[in-house]
Amino acid sequence: MSGVGGERSGEGGPRGDEVPAALRDELLRAFDDVLGRVRADAPALWPELQERLDAAQAASQAAAAAIGAPGAAADSFHGLVGDCPAMQKLYGLIEKFAKADAPVLITGESGTGKERVATALHAMSRRSQKAFVAENCAAIPATLLESVLFGHKKGAFTGAIKDHPGHFVSAHRGTLFLDEIGEMALPMQVKLLRVLQEGEVRAVGDSKVRKVDVRVIAATNQKLEERVRDRSFREDLYFRLNVLRLELPPLRDRGSDIVLLARRFLGEAAQKAGRELTLGAEAEAALLRARWPGNVRQLQNEMQRLSALAAGPVVTPAELSAELGAG
Repeated sequence: MSGVGGERSGEGGPRGDEVPAALRDELLRAFDDVLGRVRADAPALWPELQERLDAAQAASQAAAAAIGAPGAAADSFHGLVGDCPAMQKLYGLIEKFAKADAPVLITGESGTGKERVATALHAMSRRSQKAFVAENCAAIPATLLESVLFGHKKGAFTGAIKDHPGHFVSAHRGTLFLDEIGEMALPMQVKLLRVLQEGEVRAVGDSKVRKVDVRVIAATNQKLEERVRDRSFREDLYFRLNVLRLELPPLRDRGSDIVLLARRFLGEAAQKAGRELTLGAEAEAALLRARWPGNVRQLQNEMQRLSALAAGPVVTPAELSAELGAG
């Protein structure tokens, strides 16, 4: 069936906004031809065309200004922040995978930004104008997950007071992100596999099936290969989901990205708190030594804590959480 870091350096490959010279010249010639035809064959349309061109230029200038505005994520890749080689490689794969319609499996430890990667894939895809629907499979009881994903009819079970379309229908022609897919119970895995194979869903309590066009992006912090071997995850579903794969690096392996992210998170949190805080050199060194079992999420929480508790204006190692090994 057709779902964290800096501006990509030149060493990481060509930027996505660069246009080859030959293509640029061809597009400009085509544009000039269109303008000439409007002036010659339909001059009455010229004012409307000029108005649309002016609007497009204004929108472009507004977007550029927003990128350069203070606090804007000008050094991010669709919300992902990082310049280390692993992140540069990830950006390149996201660009490639976004153009496809095949399922994507995102793996990585908790807190590495799997949902952010899924939203980037959707934003860069041909489905970007349609819905992006996300669900955490571990957060929904197994007895309710079928209804949440596939929908239900009014009266199908106690509490079903009205029809519910379900996530697959809501994400029609868009993207459905299924987080913590490894937590899905075996009976539900069978039903999900059928949807992926047939491209159709049937709501709970309904006899009719409905065709859906949904790109599925799944994520897990588990070793699904091990789950397949111990028969707690279906092998056929694993192969259906594991068509394209992205593995997110843990924060401890991202080197100077730790400081890059810490500065950004602290700046954002301090601004919201109405304070001015910066990390001292010794505090940054301590952050680089920490192991970060909670990854980017833990780092963000730490900076939010400092924005409330640090004496300031310069954060010292003694003000970091004791579990970081720096206090």
